[in-house]
Amino acid sequence: MAHPNLTAFLTSSNEIDKQTIASLIERCTVKKVKKDEFLLRENENCKYSFFVEDGLLREYSIDKKGKEHILSFAPEGWIVTDRESVYFNQPSANYIQALENSTVILLDEQFFASLAKKVPRFVDINNRLLHNHIRHLKKRIKLLLSAAAEDRYLAFINMYPAIVNRVPQTMIASYLGITPESLSRIRKELVNKKFNS
Repeated sequence: MAHPNLTAFLTSSNEIDKQTIASLIERCTVKKVKKDEFLLRENENCKYSFFVEDGLLREYSIDKKGKEHILSFAPEGWIVTDRESVYFNQPSANYIQALENSTVILLDEQFFASLAKKVPRFVDINNRLLHNHIRHLKKRIKLLLSAAAEDRYLAFINMYPAIVNRVPQTMIASYLGITPESLSRIRKELVNKKFNS
């Protein structure tokens, strides 16, 4: 079956028929992006949700001093988008970039509208997914505001176990809101704890 990761993502609840999904996915645009290529830049209007069939993306912003702040990573089976831009027609404040050669499926509002029409239960499923996303965002904000750097790193590993060795340490540090030197120290301390326990 074409695009197995997107098919699995959309049928994971066993409430959506795979053939229905396949007929809708066939109409979607599939984009091959090379490492470092951008799917979205600051001040552009985001028109899609980007589903990663294969590869790895990141979403980030750049502050007035030129410092990058990574908001999220999107490995295989994840969706990334700028919701404010897509749903409120605002110029994006963020960038979405490929960290590896990637295969991305572009999902627009028409795709989700067609899916909701063919599978009315999808509205409830999508609401659950959205609330889960909000839950994770709130947890991330709480970690950034009050958790120790080590706890933030452990939460990162829990959230993104498959990408720890695929992402440069500087980017992981940016996601965690710490310096690369602090991250290096934390990793060494965790290794020492493991060997001494």
